[in-house]
Amino acid sequence: MQYEVIKNIPDHADIQAEMTHKLWPEFMLHDPVSNANWDKLFELFPEYQFSLKSNDEIIGVANCIPYFWDKPFDELPEEGWDWVLEKGINDKLNKIEANVLNGLQIAVNKDYQGRGISSLILKEMISLARESGLKYITVPVRPSLKSKYPLIPIDNYLKWKREDGLPYDPWLRVHARMGGKIIKPCHKAMYIPGTVKEWEEWTGMKFYETGEYVVPGSLEPVKINKEKDIGEYIEPNIWVLHEV
Repeated sequence: MQYEVIKNIPDHADIQAEMTHKLWPEFMLHDPVSNANWDKLFELFPEYQFSLKSNDEIIGVANCIPYFWDKPFDELPEEGWDWVLEKGINDKLNKIEANVLNGLQIAVNKDYQGRGISSLILKEMISLARESGLKYITVPVRPSLKSKYPLIPIDNYLKWKREDGLPYDPWLRVHARMGGKIIKPCHKAMYIPGTVKEWEEWTGMKFYETGEYVVPGSLEPVKINKEKDIGEYIEPNIWVLHEV
């Protein structure tokens, strides 16, 4: 497929959001860490945000952030996605030189899914790291089919294999085929709290009593506490490492 990589363009965040907001469950758009920091990606790291364009249409997007890490990768934090977004920004503001690139998001236009676009984006991300002199890429991967199995622990799910030995999950397979190494789960990658009413609005469901609820698009059940008027979702991801 013929495409061009675009970055450092006016309104890039809005252009990407127009596509990505159609892909995610509504509740995923209410992560406080993301909402407080997302615009900073385009202010502080515009060269690490890119989109693929084909026939005047955005077919896929990627968002990355460089950060500094000097410990074994199996010690990466449980807080995964939320942690690395804040870490990269704080490193930049404190003039700490990054040595790792982190992939925050790879998203493919719905009309182009199933055509290998995610692999193209990952290849471009690896090239970007190489050009930037960064030897490693980490990704807190959101497994694409885990939402079909919200009651299965992420530790079990990541071990599921097909007959050919590759991961069952399609997104983990993309990484594996590109040389990615599964490190471990990050059980607290995102924390999304909200009032019971907010969760009802986000999900189109009614929560009449305290308990754990399977919500469409969630990787784990959402915990609803009627007495405290709070719903809490803690999303697990899987740390994957690429050596550039």
